[in-house]
Amino acid sequence: MAKEAKVVEREEVVVRFSGDSGDGMQLTGTLFSDTLALEGNDISTFPDYPSEIRAPQGTIGGVSGFQVNFGNGKVNTPGDQADVLVAMNPAAIKAHCKFVKPGGTIIYDRDSLTEKNLKKAGYQTNDPITECKLKDYNIVPVPVTELTKSALADLDLDNKSILRSKNMFALGLICWVFNRPVQHIEEFIQRKFAKKPLIVEANKKVLKAGFNYGMNVQAMTPQYMVDKAKIEKGKYRNINGNVATAWGLLAAAEKSGRPLFLGSYPITPATEVLQALSERKDLGVKSFQAEDEIAGICTSLGASFAGHLAVTSTSGPGLALKGEAIGLAVMAELPIVIVNVQRGGPSTGLPTKTEQSDLMQALYGRNGESPVVVLAASTPSDCFEYAYKAAKIALERMVPVILLTDGFLANGSEPWKIPAMADMDVITPRIAKDPETFKAYARDPELLAREWAFPGMEGFQHRIGGLEKDINGSVSHDFDNHQKMTDIREGKVAKVVDMVPDVEIYGDEDADLLVVGWGGTYGHLVTSVRQLREEGKKVALAHFNYINPLPKNTEEVFAKFKDIVVCELNMGQFTAYLRDKLPQFSYKQYNKVKGIPFDVEELKNHFVQLMED
Repeated sequence: MAKEAKVVEREEVVVRFSGDSGDGMQLTGTLFSDTLALEGNDISTFPDYPSEIRAPQGTIGGVSGFQVNFGNGKVNTPGDQADVLVAMNPAAIKAHCKFVKPGGTIIYDRDSLTEKNLKKAGYQTNDPITECKLKDYNIVPVPVTELTKSALADLDLDNKSILRSKNMFALGLICWVFNRPVQHIEEFIQRKFAKKPLIVEANKKVLKAGFNYGMNVQAMTPQYMVDKAKIEKGKYRNINGNVATAWGLLAAAEKSGRPLFLGSYPITPATEVLQALSERKDLGVKSFQAEDEIAGICTSLGASFAGHLAVTSTSGPGLALKGEAIGLAVMAELPIVIVNVQRGGPSTGLPTKTEQSDLMQALYGRNGESPVVVLAASTPSDCFEYAYKAAKIALERMVPVILLTDGFLANGSEPWKIPAMADMDVITPRIAKDPETFKAYARDPELLAREWAFPGMEGFQHRIGGLEKDINGSVSHDFDNHQKMTDIREGKVAKVVDMVPDVEIYGDEDADLLVVGWGGTYGHLVTSVRQLREEGKKVALAHFNYINPLPKNTEEVFAKFKDIVVCELNMGQFTAYLRDKLPQFSYKQYNKVKGIPFDVEELKNHFVQLMED
């Protein structure tokens, strides 16, 4: 007879799935996260991939992780440390036990502790728990492999197919631990493998076997109870940053009435933007997988010239290759959105890890004076909003716009309230109307934006290209004209400030310390500031989504505080930019370049130290 399980009530819980790249940890984490979201919890996720396409199996370098934080209130980060670690092999224990809270629960596949696997993971003994100093943790060894084989003994499956189902056993067990139903997961399995009924049956059987195992050995691990979150009514779905970016562009195309074209080259971690848009031919999307990064953006520029909402997507090395063509877009004054999903660099660097090191490249990484608008998204779901805004600015002001996201946002997910198209801002492209008065580089005197005329519009023929032009579109080598046009291009980007909302202060406006961040660090920064305020400390946060141009009230906000600390996942690029734009202020820095996000505790400790100094 099963013993009564210990029930632990929590407002927030962090779970990390960990295993070899072939163990299906990303799918397991995603399915569990989707279940949590569908059951009404707020969530934040952090998929953690190896940088190599296929690192040696069973090694530390081949470990793949997925962390999810869920709760009954607002969840802004995936959590610093896990309450529960699910480890599928010895390497996973060794690589990720450091991410478990002291006294936390570690559930592992005891069948994986073979001599071969222990050696691959670099253990000196055959006892990972003792060697990793985990005796004070709640250790739950589970015969995952053995029980998976037992559950599928009556099915005609080869050993490799059986072992592929081990992740479903772990998922079923975790669903029991957190009192979550397996119904949503079963529905996914049915859809995913509809044409393979044997695989459907196998995965469902193993999933239920894992859940039932939890019921039968309740004394081994506590069962956690986390209530639903109190959220605004509406229709929600779980979404990651790359899909949100793609959908924001789709919404902008519909709202603007311009067909969407994406010309891109696959690159981690931006490839999913290309994949998501290539699936939407039903919405009129034209997607082109180019032979390289340069071809990708050049096809998009051609599409922009032809009257499309033109987009290209990439990551750091690809943005470098696109630099010359972005300069062409600046000179030709064509609207285009460049999505850059930042990753660790330089060169190939850490392609599956997150970083914010492309800011200077986005601002200045082109020859000549070539200003562009630069935006940065803060959360996975608001990638939708800033993709939409990037398209709006590009189409209404005839400028290239770079949208910066990062690997943390791209792969991470959270619940997203689906907006109604009727509530989205109007987008009015600057399409030329009068052929009698049209000149290629004649401008709105207030906005400095030229009109957009494309092939097929009778009476609007004009020259366009990379050579400097005069107002009629004729090539010009006049030095006074070049000065004038350079000033206009700079001024046009500066005037986009009229579309930029004021930066808001979160926290205590009478505090001495202002925390400043930008882009994907928002969740960790706002959580650290919120927790410090709950502990009685006075502190405030100003987080930036509009980088060039900065919000109008930036100087006014900074002037309210004695100390300003700028936190970013690079060596200080936004700090250098602020020192250039607002040199009258003194800026402290807190920087991290490890390929992983900030920890809330490390931020809090640093802020407290600054307040005490």
